[in-house]
Amino acid sequence: MALRALIVDFNSFFASVEQQEQPSLRGRPVAVVPVMADSTCCIAASYEAKHFGVKTGTKVGEARKLCPELVLQESRPKIYVEYHHRLIAAVDACLPVESVMSIDEMLCTLRGRWREPETALKVGREIKTRIFRTVGECLRSSIGIAPNAFLAKTASDMQKPDGLVLIDENELPQRLFSLRLRDFCGVGASMEARLRRCGITTVKQLCLASKETLRRAWNGIEGDRIHALLRGEDVERATTQRGTVGHSHVLEPKCRTPPLAEAVLHRLLQKAAARLRALGYLAGGLVVSVKFLGHQRWKDEMSFLETQDTLDFIRVFGLIWQRYPESMPPPLAVGVTLFRLTTTNNLTGIFPQLDSSRLALDDAMDRLNQCFGKNTIYFGGAQLALESGHPPIAFTYVPTLEKEREAPMRAL
Repeated sequence: MALRALIVDFNSFFASVEQQEQPSLRGRPVAVVPVMADSTCCIAASYEAKHFGVKTGTKVGEARKLCPELVLQESRPKIYVEYHHRLIAAVDACLPVESVMSIDEMLCTLRGRWREPETALKVGREIKTRIFRTVGECLRSSIGIAPNAFLAKTASDMQKPDGLVLIDENELPQRLFSLRLRDFCGVGASMEARLRRCGITTVKQLCLASKETLRRAWNGIEGDRIHALLRGEDVERATTQRGTVGHSHVLEPKCRTPPLAEAVLHRLLQKAAARLRALGYLAGGLVVSVKFLGHQRWKDEMSFLETQDTLDFIRVFGLIWQRYPESMPPPLAVGVTLFRLTTTNNLTGIFPQLDSSRLALDDAMDRLNQCFGKNTIYFGGAQLALESGHPPIAFTYVPTLEKEREAPMRAL
């Protein structure tokens, strides 16, 4: 057994990018928000803001009370994507990047001489230096090094900001005993409750538990996998199929009317349909959701024969939107989710033959948008949403630079 994984986790990524881009924000508490409105939530906070208790998900109104000097910055996804790719290049120049785990996190596999502790720590310091010199002084990172990616992720969270932590095999499992159960990736409130029901309340108890106990806690063979990972073994996760593809958006104050909410949903649906095709899936269900001022919500859905055609999704959306409750308060946020996914590899005789002309149209639109910039061409239902802000980037989904490039919009 040896060191195999190095994870780079960028601290307060969106806020750090803004501080790098705007020197006047450095050293000040900054919160990145989807829109400039007190009713929305912070999607990122600088460490100066975190010191006051402001964090991801904090309502803007509450954040202002916690930190009266807080500076709000509207999200700028295109810039974050650009920095993301610059950071990949900086890390890759020191150590090959194996996989991008999210917009602010990447994994490198250690091989050969890099598996030696001193060499691994040296390359970790080299990564930090290269980021500082080529990307910017505000882009701090926490680096974790361990025998597997699970423990490397744990190590990256043990010292923030700007940490560099190595967990060697001869330190296991004792090195982990001072941690909390929720310090491990994948252990949230519900998982912690299940562990407690199995008599596990500390990390020491977790590490010393039998495979049978962990299998019972995780309700299956995932418990065996956790048992091995805690001991430094390198265990691959079984391939799983994606369950949904969707997008959501907090509406700007000027867009908080049903017609504009409908247009934004059209735009989100077209974006989700293109992403579905890029991933090689078809969908057999659509959920439309709206959150209103005053915390009320409306959600409706419809199932249909599996497809990946945008016009099919638009038709179903139209049927769902007919049931929209007009008596509700102004809409605050909207979302669409495509579900009942199946891969295109699973197409058999049970599916109707897909309309080749429609598929050709979708393909042509996808190619034009990839070549000349997103929203180069679109279906007209999104027309009223052209001036609204762009959907925020999910931390677990990283669009390419080509997808983020802007272009004049042309309607079909």
